[in-house]
Amino acid sequence: GTAPVLPRAPTWGSVRTSYLSFSVLLIKSLVLFLLTVTMFLSTLTPKFYFALTVTSSFISGLIFVFEWWHFRKYGTSFIEQVSVSHLRPLIGGAESSPPAPAAFLAGENETSRQNMPECKVWRNPLNLFRGAEYSRYMWVTGKEPLTYYDMNLSAQDHQTFFTCDTDALRPSDTVMQKAWRERNPQARIKAAYQALELNNDCATAYVLLAEEEATTIVDAEKYFKQALKAGEMIYRKSQNCHSQSPQHEAQLRRDTNVLVYVKRRLAMCARKLGRIREAVKMMRDLMKEFPLLSMLNIHENLLEALLELQAYADVQAVLAKYDDISLPKSAAICYTAALLKARAVSERFSPETASRRGLSTAEINAVEAIHRAVEFNPHVPKYLLEMKSLVLPPEHILKRGDSEAVAYAFFHLQHWKRIEGALNLLHCTWEGTFRMIPYPLEKGHLFYPYPSCTETADRELLPTFHEVSVYPQKELPFFIHFTAGLCSFSAMLALLTHQFPELMVIFAKAVSTVYHGAC
Repeated sequence: GTAPVLPRAPTWGSVRTSYLSFSVLLIKSLVLFLLTVTMFLSTLTPKFYFALTVTSSFISGLIFVFEWWHFRKYGTSFIEQVSVSHLRPLIGGAESSPPAPAAFLAGENETSRQNMPECKVWRNPLNLFRGAEYSRYMWVTGKEPLTYYDMNLSAQDHQTFFTCDTDALRPSDTVMQKAWRERNPQARIKAAYQALELNNDCATAYVLLAEEEATTIVDAEKYFKQALKAGEMIYRKSQNCHSQSPQHEAQLRRDTNVLVYVKRRLAMCARKLGRIREAVKMMRDLMKEFPLLSMLNIHENLLEALLELQAYADVQAVLAKYDDISLPKSAAICYTAALLKARAVSERFSPETASRRGLSTAEINAVEAIHRAVEFNPHVPKYLLEMKSLVLPPEHILKRGDSEAVAYAFFHLQHWKRIEGALNLLHCTWEGTFRMIPYPLEKGHLFYPYPSCTETADRELLPTFHEVSVYPQKELPFFIHFTAGLCSFSAMLALLTHQFPELMVIFAKAVSTVYHGAC
């Protein structure tokens, strides 16, 4: 019948006594540990310090090399990527936001995929002649101006433009079909002569000889005139029977491509030989006769020829037709529009005067046009301002890339120099573009975000001796700087320990004593 004895609740005095006892025990353990570490460090020899610094320098060097390799290949820091992707969620650093509906995310991703431009390679509208220009450059300098990738793209273009399913009906076309696939230039030229032996009116054979065998523009023009005579005759025959079958329609399409190609190259020959008005007339007639072939960008040839004539009103008329939002932009269109607006104010433009009184309406329009052009292709100004050396333009270009910038500046630098003050206005204003564009380039200001694939494609198109322009310049991540500094610092300590072992041991012990005293 006795009641159970309940445990007495602890008083505040007993709790405080237990806490003090635990604190004293913890302090004694810490002091004992520090004394043990100090005794251990006092017994170490200089060889230990040397081995320690060498090992740390080697490990940090390996980390630095791996970080540099990962950055060069993928453009990001491996340590930062791992910390953001794996460590931040573990420590709760990820931002908490309500999940978006799956349908919305799918629609957003689909929209972004449609809006992001692909790195499509285009044929250069002003590409040079293989025999008369590219080969002559190689003979003089010993450098190959065209890459294998670029020439392979041209071979594919030739097979697409100049061949069709009905080639088997004509022996000369069968030979030329094989000629376009040949890698050796001499084998292609030999095949062209074989085709002419079978058919003296083989237009594509004359085209190949004009492009590759002719060593001057005059010789190339002679071959193209023969190709034009043969091509017009074949084109008329194809027109008369194209509706009979799908094969005849394919043959008409091929003969149309040949005729347009020949007329365009004849116009370019006239331009190079100084007969500019004749070249302009030929280009206008070609655009009027075949209006559906606007994807060949013949208007860019016309713009360059009109600029040479200084027919700026005609240039503005062409821009009004082709500088449209529904058409794919190009450096030639954007920078020519900027040149015309700069022409109106460049002669009297002065940075000092503009800073005092502000920009006029015409000057604002010119600066905005330059900013628009630079945002489309940021590589062009360095070539126009001769901050980078030019090379021969490739046969294919990547819009908004360095290859397009080389091709544009190669032909249009003289037009900028001809207008007094235009390059000065460009020099004073072009760098301001980059302050307007968001960084990182998740979105553009006037155009789609700048594509990240241009550097890889430009390296394939441009010769190896040319330093490819890269935008935006990739900044080295923090951990590359950190590991490089750590490796250098530990290597320096290893060297000093090896040269002055006793002094470095004293220094290490002094640092350890100061650290322990601070703790």
